[in-house]
Amino acid sequence: MAVSEELVLEELKKVIDPELFVNIVDLGLIYEIKFEDVEKTEGEEPEVEQKNIKIDITLTSPMCPAGPQLIGQSKQFVSAMVGVNDVEVKIVLDPPWTPDRMTEDARDQLGIF
Repeated sequence: MAVSEELVLEELKKVIDPELFVNIVDLGLIYEIKFEDVEKTEGEEPEVEQKNIKIDITLTSPMCPAGPQLIGQSKQFVSAMVGVNDVEVKIVLDPPWTPDRMTEDARDQLGIF
């Protein structure tokens, strides 16, 4: 199965914000996921098409101390996927995160109505 945005988001749901105890997808911290083809080496045909993945995430506040942890876990989970060659995770603070980016599940978990 080829790697897709849906599959990457499922892996990113394993990354839990250590302060809010909600996954980063439901918190609305994922801004963009980009896929790039990996150049094939001549004479070598991989079993599964390989992709490089670039992920833009944000933080709930610019001073959030969990940034390095969220980046590390995001790379760890996505890198382990079949068909992933390389993962780059970048923090983006513009536009700033707001609570309206959260899913209903996240709002329920945090008691926000």
